Amino acid sequence: MESHPLPRIPDVTSHRIILAAVCLFALLAVAGCKPDSDSASPSVAPTAPVADDQAVPPAEPETVELKDVIETNDRYVIGISYPPGINRYPGLARAIGAYVQEAKDGLMAAVEGFGNDKPSIPYELSLNFEQVLDSPDLVAIAADGSRYTGGAHGEPLVARFVWLPKQDKALQADELIPGADGWMAISGYVREQLRTAVSVRADADEMAPEDRARLVRTANKVIDEGTEPDSDNFRQFQPLVDAQGKLSALRFVFPPYQVGPYADGTQSVDVPIEVLRPYLAPEYAGLFE
Repeated sequence: MESHPLPRIPDVTSHRIILAAVCLFALLAVAGCKPDSDSASPSVAPTAPVADDQAVPPAEPETVELKDVIETNDRYVIGISYPPGINRYPGLARAIGAYVQEAKDGLMAAVEGFGNDKPSIPYELSLNFEQVLDSPDLVAIAADGSRYTGGAHGEPLVARFVWLPKQDKALQADELIPGADGWMAISGYVREQLRTAVSVRADADEMAPEDRARLVRTANKVIDEGTEPDSDNFRQFQPLVDAQGKLSALRFVFPPYQVGPYADGTQSVDVPIEVLRPYLAPEYAGLFE
């Protein structure tokens, strides 16, 4: 009888060892594919942080080109005129443009208040800009006009723009006269001139003494209130030059109601350099030499 070898029983332990080795190898292979935190930077480099002292460049200011305006319809009328060369100084043009836009916004707000209706008389905005001084050191523009949005009469629009071309900035009253003592001196001079003008007008009208006294008393009260020694009361001014072209005075301009009734219109007082000189800011004193 022929004998046959018994079947071989697999070695379970060996299989387990082999399987464990295969798994370990696979895990090591996968781990080798993961990026190392200490390895080289990825292909796209992160954006470098901006240093604290690295200022972001400011945006270029918007360019404004001033042109004469005429708009007419059954609801409103707009008329605005500028002098030649008004756009030579972009900063000055922007300042004037902002003033005009504010005046137009006020007009249009009143017009839009009617909705689909219209005012019985067209509302109106009228502004005239005039160049009253043009020199290498100073440019001055005078704006005069009115805005009518109903009522007995229009609202006066009075503004003065004084520009320093070399510094490319506006010259403000409180920068030119920085101290309170300067405004005390200017206020006193202006009050004296305005009061004298009232007296002269009263004398010309040949009023009865009691009427004259009452008029002068009331007028002087308004003058004193409108010329308190504060730069804000004197913010509308323009430089004046003499025959030699040198700055000789400042003309302070007061719209109706500030130092007198509406009927008196816009008033002004010229303050000579002799009064101003002791109070001028050092950086601007050279303009008057």
